[in-house]
Amino acid sequence: MDQSIYLVTLVGTALVLAAAFSSLIAFRFGAPLLLLFLALGLAAGVDGLGIEFDNARLAYFVGCLALAVILFESGFGTPVTALRQAAMPAISLATVGVMITTALFGMVTFYLTDFSWLESFLLGAAVASTDAAAVFFLLRAGNVLLRDRVRSTLEIESGTNDPIAIFLTITLVEVIAAGLDPQAEVLVVDLVVGFFVHMGLGAIAGVLGGLAIVRLVGRFNLDHGLLPIFVLTLSLLVFATGGAIGGSGFLAVYLAGLVAGNSNLRSAASLKRFQDGVSWLAQIIMFLVLGLFATPSQFLGILPVSIALGLFLIFVARPLAVWLCLIPFSFARQETAFISWVGLRGAVSILLAITPLLGGLENGRAIFNTAFIVVLVSLVIQGWTVGPLARRLGLIVPQRIGPLEKVELELPGSAHHELLAYTVVAGSPVARGERIPRWARPSLVVREGRSMKYQESGRLVAGDHVYIFVPDRYPRLLDRLFASRTEVSPDDADFFGAFAVDPARSAAELEANYSPGLTEAEMKLTIGQLMQQRLGGHAEYADRMTLGTIELIVRDVDEQGRIASVGLSLEPAPAVASIPAFLSPVELIDRIRGFLKRARSGGGAAVASEETEKPDSYSSRGN
Repeated sequence: MDQSIYLVTLVGTALVLAAAFSSLIAFRFGAPLLLLFLALGLAAGVDGLGIEFDNARLAYFVGCLALAVILFESGFGTPVTALRQAAMPAISLATVGVMITTALFGMVTFYLTDFSWLESFLLGAAVASTDAAAVFFLLRAGNVLLRDRVRSTLEIESGTNDPIAIFLTITLVEVIAAGLDPQAEVLVVDLVVGFFVHMGLGAIAGVLGGLAIVRLVGRFNLDHGLLPIFVLTLSLLVFATGGAIGGSGFLAVYLAGLVAGNSNLRSAASLKRFQDGVSWLAQIIMFLVLGLFATPSQFLGILPVSIALGLFLIFVARPLAVWLCLIPFSFARQETAFISWVGLRGAVSILLAITPLLGGLENGRAIFNTAFIVVLVSLVIQGWTVGPLARRLGLIVPQRIGPLEKVELELPGSAHHELLAYTVVAGSPVARGERIPRWARPSLVVREGRSMKYQESGRLVAGDHVYIFVPDRYPRLLDRLFASRTEVSPDDADFFGAFAVDPARSAAELEANYSPGLTEAEMKLTIGQLMQQRLGGHAEYADRMTLGTIELIVRDVDEQGRIASVGLSLEPAPAVASIPAFLSPVELIDRIRGFLKRARSGGGAAVASEETEKPDSYSSRGN
């Protein structure tokens, strides 16, 4: 008995350590890390090292707990600014997009396999949600920096689409297991009503649970070592409560993390570090368990059809769903194409594919194996190409600031202030004599092992350690003052234009110097106001706007979202890769107008001249 305990612990820890070390390989070669985790599980399973694991209920239980931990960490790390930027398009993708993907994939599955209609849609629901953990590891490993709105859309979509896919999957499993054959209209009505009840209860539990976490953390003065465990336990309590009352526990735990993470919690920095580590452990365990549960020798008979379904999901179902969901929003073609491609399937799809086995469905194992292969196809094809595609589409933007050395120190008894310890980096603004703003209160400077008052330290030099007492929501200005200069690659040397332009200057000066063809009303605006207007009222770092023969680039925005710095390029950036699909609303209107004109006139040279390529919009975001 004792030996079995040691053996299980030895094998389990060895697998986790192997998965942790595999991250070094993934960072070195840009491989999809979660694919490596799955591969380790498969290699250790019944067709590999011979470890037999066929407990579907245990695999599902472990996977659900791990997913709850991951979703809480995802919500905890999502700032309110990301919600303001991308909440509507992300929620559209997470709801309507999941349903469209389920419907398209289910119809094709029915004609390519022996599954019934309900089983086909069940498989579609299982693979309809995305796995952002894989995506953003690849972006970090490949040094891929995207525009804030694109990144936020992908993050929020991944955190909110799992509950919808889980609801659809479990509902369809229950219908099939009960032997029901409902009419399509009845099934759709039941799904819609059940969806709103399920998500509504989950949302209420999540918001109230998040507020309760904030209140309890502030009320009880727990030990710093115990506090992260306390918060993690409360998050799982919210998850369990949301599910127990008939709601979505997964939506509840995500919203609880969102509320808690944006509420100035005590010891927020240490909580984030702890949750990041626990989230990594949860991902490793979940993928290892799911890999162990799979039996690769059963894949051969369904491999061709499953690969075909995976390719259909990648190249047809996901892109079409994304395009339809993003039509109402001002995304450029390149951004829509990238979001459609970054739809990697992962652990959630495999986890949901276990539910047919738990429900005792006749084709449960076949559904699981097919979903597993679809996930592998997605990780292999999309996982290896996320970084190169972002560069091909011109969506990479340079770093805002260079390397920064900073430590956040928590102050006992204060939830609204913190002590920041900066190391002065050579070449940083403070090292060049830039003053620290008055709202920051430098208290101590440590130079060559000697401590001194800030007022007595004189000019800061490289290597100094500066301790500054600031409010917890301090502006980004401090980070910029202590960061070194950004290292710009030759490809990005001209990204922000040849010289800077004051956004407060009149737009009439642009008309006088470059004749871009501004209207009378536009010439009364400032350059910043003109850009803000043409960019749809919302400007971001690295947004670009072509005016005749010049191009204006947003170099920076302030805390209120106003344009703070503008670059001007006399040589507009070359066109990025052409995307034949994903028409924007402006292009759709132009195409419809052109079609109507041709229909009325019956063709002709005048109409043909109007068929020349029109720009995606006034702005080119992140080219």
